[in-house]
Amino acid sequence: MSSAAEQEAVQDPERKAVRAADPEAVAAVRARIAEDHRSKRAGARRAATGAPAVWPGAPMPLGARFRVGPDGAVGTNFALWAGGAEAVEVCLFDERGAETRCPLTELTHEIWHGFVPGVRPGQRYGYRVHGRWDPWTGARWNAAKLLLDPYARAVDGTFTLPPEVYGHVRDWPDQQVADTVRDDRDSAPHVPKGVVVHDDDDWVEDRRPKTPWADSVIYELHVRGFTRLHPDIPPELRGTYAGLAHPAAIDHLTRLGVTAVELLPVHQFAHEDHLLRRGLRNYWGYNSIGYFAPHAGYSASGTAGQQVGEFKRMVRALHGAGIEVILDVVYNHTAEAGELGPTLSLRGIDNRGYYRLQHDPRRYADYTGCGNTLHVVQPQVLRLITDSLRYWVTEMGVDGFRFDLAAALARSMHDVDMLSPFLAVIAQDPVLRRVKLIAEPWDVGSGGYQVGAFPPLWTEWNDHYRDAVRDFWRGALPDVRDLGYRLTGSSDLYAWGGRRPYASVNFVTAHDGFTLRDLVSYEHKHNEANGESNRDGTHDNRAWNCGTEGESDDPRVNALRRRQLRNLLTTLLLSTGVPMLVAGDEMGRTQGGNNNAYCQDNETGWLDWSLLEQPQWRELTALTARLLTLRRAHPVLRRRAFFSGRAQAPDGLRDLAWFARDGREMTEADWYAPAATLGLYLSGRDIPGRDARGEPVTDDSFLAVLHAGAEPTLFALPGAPWASAYALVVDTSREEQAEAPGTVLEGGTELAVPARSVLLLRVLE
Repeated sequence: MSSAAEQEAVQDPERKAVRAADPEAVAAVRARIAEDHRSKRAGARRAATGAPAVWPGAPMPLGARFRVGPDGAVGTNFALWAGGAEAVEVCLFDERGAETRCPLTELTHEIWHGFVPGVRPGQRYGYRVHGRWDPWTGARWNAAKLLLDPYARAVDGTFTLPPEVYGHVRDWPDQQVADTVRDDRDSAPHVPKGVVVHDDDDWVEDRRPKTPWADSVIYELHVRGFTRLHPDIPPELRGTYAGLAHPAAIDHLTRLGVTAVELLPVHQFAHEDHLLRRGLRNYWGYNSIGYFAPHAGYSASGTAGQQVGEFKRMVRALHGAGIEVILDVVYNHTAEAGELGPTLSLRGIDNRGYYRLQHDPRRYADYTGCGNTLHVVQPQVLRLITDSLRYWVTEMGVDGFRFDLAAALARSMHDVDMLSPFLAVIAQDPVLRRVKLIAEPWDVGSGGYQVGAFPPLWTEWNDHYRDAVRDFWRGALPDVRDLGYRLTGSSDLYAWGGRRPYASVNFVTAHDGFTLRDLVSYEHKHNEANGESNRDGTHDNRAWNCGTEGESDDPRVNALRRRQLRNLLTTLLLSTGVPMLVAGDEMGRTQGGNNNAYCQDNETGWLDWSLLEQPQWRELTALTARLLTLRRAHPVLRRRAFFSGRAQAPDGLRDLAWFARDGREMTEADWYAPAATLGLYLSGRDIPGRDARGEPVTDDSFLAVLHAGAEPTLFALPGAPWASAYALVVDTSREEQAEAPGTVLEGGTELAVPARSVLLLRVLE
């Protein structure tokens, strides 16, 4: 190529892309796009006719806000941050889909704004943002694409991802340069619209439970999956916010004894193209596109703004039952994916302003495994996230957040930084620092694993706990050192900077991975239904199938599996820290060995309430409720301070002691030796701190014996000064748990411990 031709190609990247592809294929694509573009321009000319007047309005607050304007005129103020844009139009759509474009000519501090008289709640709208198309510098403006308002409070419609919604030519013959070839077809007929919502709720009658962290028990659930098959919820409400607010759903939560529900993502989300091509859907919802809008697919009352009121009523109903609402939020990436993804919102507003780009600005920095990463260091991105968080607290009533891949939010320019702008802003925000904040303390980038590193104010998902407990009960721990830390609050991870035991959110299972029943029924994932040749999902399950892979007709295998379920649940609910249960684990829910059911919006992902008709699963649910009642009644099981291993009073016992099978206190060597049995003594006479009236906190003392061995064993019960006698409270070897087993044993005697079991004994003075 001559130097002149080289210069021409550099100056015209689109021509360079065309030359790199097959000429006939390029010609066919070009002809199709040109015809669509002519139709689009004709439609735009028609839309410009009769556009309403746009008054200057105000740059604050961002989004579409219905209000009374100048001279008492009723209308909506539109404000959009679009830093490098050349022009912005707000596009209004009537019930037939006809579009009216209204230019926003006012620009204040990179915010385009205007007040449109007569626009009322229920109005559907979107934005067209004009600017340069130059992917080589990260500029991807394309006014042919209708964009969702990042601050939209309701969304009407679903993303189906036809070729028209891509800013580039999705089906360009040479995919290596496809992202550089602009697609001028109009996306408006194919994308959802934002909806103007009336802010008319002040929450005067709502009473937040405000459960202290140490008293919290989290129940992770999916709004749709939890209610979709519930027989006592009216069919028209199943799978919706209204269904979760129904007394039948709330009754299960209150009888169980949980204090908070952690809802899998309820921000408006989109389905990925690769799932839609396989006839599947994103079920979990970790693909957000609207950070202010409740996902419209979970609304029973409508999607023209009604979903907002329905969500609020759900929160009120849960609060009325004493249950907090925590949202699982995905601010680390959006549904626009990488450079070959669709143009739905932020990419078309200001690609360089919202996303982390690589040294080659065509490419996205991906710390999430989802194609892109929000650039939280940028002020406008940080503002978007914190405005969203405050909105869900102050106007939607929620009580806290679990941050998906939180390490990605804590990155400064590249590395994870616990002094990052995001964490600093949260720490000083008068609204956000008062709610529950849970970090998933890792991402997929270099240096992203940060368990134990988040600052005070934050709690964390503790995967060390998950792994140690799974390994102990499947007989894979080389010794019991790690288990000792996990049972008592993980002081090795969290006893710094004023953090407390409740910094650790203890869990054995989560939405991601095996259910509890599958954990004892499968050793290998069975994800064929996901359509990815079983390549997706983790290989590291730390599971034991009790000798048979999958469902079994062998009564002995099934009895052992149910015992293991009781062991795992009992261990979790007796451990110091904040326990998290997954919906359905208490009743034996199975996903058939699928450890990545993110796209299974069907019976695989939904909770099967018919399990409660089977006696063995009713008993498991009853044991879970009984353990939570026990935990609630005894402060020694939900301590607010770490154990010291010392007496808190001159005449007291050490607050924590460990015993070997022969009844002697464990030595340093015992911690390093292989062991299947561990005795844990919790002193209720030596709890640090005082109650609300300033009185010392005292409680019963307990001895827990955990035995993972395949054969029964004897355990010598510690005598004086630890106890004169013990009363058996819980015995996981039993299928049915009586309210009070009634067995009393003297200190110093040998206790027969059944194979693979947990025995909890209350100390009798």
